[in-house]
Amino acid sequence: MNGNLPRNFTEKMEKLLGDEFDSFMSSYDAPRVYGLRINRLKLGVEQWKKLSDMGEEVREIPWAPDGLYYKEGERPGKHPHYHAGLYYIQEPSAMAPVELLDVQPGQRVLDLCAAPGGKSTQIAGKLQGSGVLVTNDNARERTKALAKNIELAGVRNAVVLNDEPAAIAAVFPQWFDRILIDAPCSGEGMFRKDDSMIAEWEKHSIEKCSLMQRDIMQHAAAMLAPGGRMVYSTCTFSPEENEQQMAQFLAEHEDFFVEAISPQHGWRAGRADLAEGMAQLDEERLQSIQGTVRLWPHLIEGEGHYAAVLRRSGERTSIMEEEPAVAASVKRQSVQSAGGSLKREVVPSSGKRQEKKQDHRDERRAAKRQTRNDWANAGLERPANKKGAGSGRDGAAMNLTEEASPIELWNQYAEQFAINARSWPGRVVAFGSRVYIQPAELPSLDGLRVVRAGWYVGEAIRGRFEPSHPLAMGLKRDEAVRSVNWSSSDEQTIRYLKGETLFVDESELTVHAGAASKGYILVCTDGFPIGWGKYAAGMIKNELPAGWRWM
Repeated sequence: MNGNLPRNFTEKMEKLLGDEFDSFMSSYDAPRVYGLRINRLKLGVEQWKKLSDMGEEVREIPWAPDGLYYKEGERPGKHPHYHAGLYYIQEPSAMAPVELLDVQPGQRVLDLCAAPGGKSTQIAGKLQGSGVLVTNDNARERTKALAKNIELAGVRNAVVLNDEPAAIAAVFPQWFDRILIDAPCSGEGMFRKDDSMIAEWEKHSIEKCSLMQRDIMQHAAAMLAPGGRMVYSTCTFSPEENEQQMAQFLAEHEDFFVEAISPQHGWRAGRADLAEGMAQLDEERLQSIQGTVRLWPHLIEGEGHYAAVLRRSGERTSIMEEEPAVAASVKRQSVQSAGGSLKREVVPSSGKRQEKKQDHRDERRAAKRQTRNDWANAGLERPANKKGAGSGRDGAAMNLTEEASPIELWNQYAEQFAINARSWPGRVVAFGSRVYIQPAELPSLDGLRVVRAGWYVGEAIRGRFEPSHPLAMGLKRDEAVRSVNWSSSDEQTIRYLKGETLFVDESELTVHAGAASKGYILVCTDGFPIGWGKYAAGMIKNELPAGWRWM
């Protein structure tokens, strides 16, 4: 393949690598390596190995505790475990930045350039359902994959945005404990994986990428709390986008410093000499750039990456000592729990989300106007409206009074299906007819372009409540009032994933004490949810959205 590489690139790499250049070039003709990362929100590595027929064939990725190499020819994306969100298919070196971020449960974390969502789901696994994950991409089309991957992984404490860093910084000043900037770059580390990146490299200049990265970092810095940790990473080898970017940032932010990374696993230290003369830095801060790391494809089993860990000096203040507007917003909103009766519906208005007190009829009119646009923008198939009513313990979509708001419908419906749903942590909000559960400490998102305002649990349609596929994926089997489980090799599992109607014996169902067997049922494989069905009289009607089916 190396004969297809741009001449400007190879000449630059020869100058950069010296005696290692031939070894570097040979890596482009070596077989590719493939990786997947186990989703800690669902299970651990050893548990997955016991479940999977790939379990004995995989190898550990040394820098990622949940990462595994798998053999070329395997098709993990076609396995039911993929549709259950048990793992994410990810290039091995791309797993390093989140490991360096050192995320702890309960923290507030921002993934600023997040699509398609691999690193966001890795962060979510480390948060273990606590804290806040804000994940963003400024390209509208890319947020569809981002939202879907967040939902597939069963993440319950994330918000998905589609906005510019400057707009997000205005809402979250010094708010985050951890920030990941996996920056858009010239993509030189992707040449072997994706030939089309070579053409992209020739079209998009390194200078243009460098300017964009600098702007992103400036706004990210404004969002990091004192004492917080920020990781900057790229999948390129260009010094202009790596060491020189660090030098420029350190020169402009005296309250930030490099936290040195140990160059283990075949990683190489960053090169301070590549940044000399690029910014007004004293010698100590310039040499600290050696504490960043390069992952070269001829030294590791991976495509290549660059990463730097930055720490902001100082200590975080308590929440009520933060920026007044943020603190007031949190104080105002945190009194509402997931099980409470939130009176303030959140509805879109003129492109902005505004909280308004409305009577229920106004809410329903706004919900009807917005429903179609909400589903189209989300890239999901809108459920058909259904006639008839269900109520009580049969678990069917509820048909309540015309005056009921989306949140009231959720509150009345939730424990008809999900055990103890009203005790889940968070705050229930509605955007139009759609209902979400947000982390309680999240400030108002007024003015931001919001793709997912939290864990999307369902939609109110003409006085009925329809549970969402993301709700199913975020549940554990033992949280469901009704469930059915088949092994990943069972034909019933495959038929369900293809969207077929299933015929089952009632004895196969697991039904919570006191509940009827008829109604919404959580369909599982090997004990993990893959979606909803509706059970009645020996038949499960398939509720898996078309965009999630095994095609």
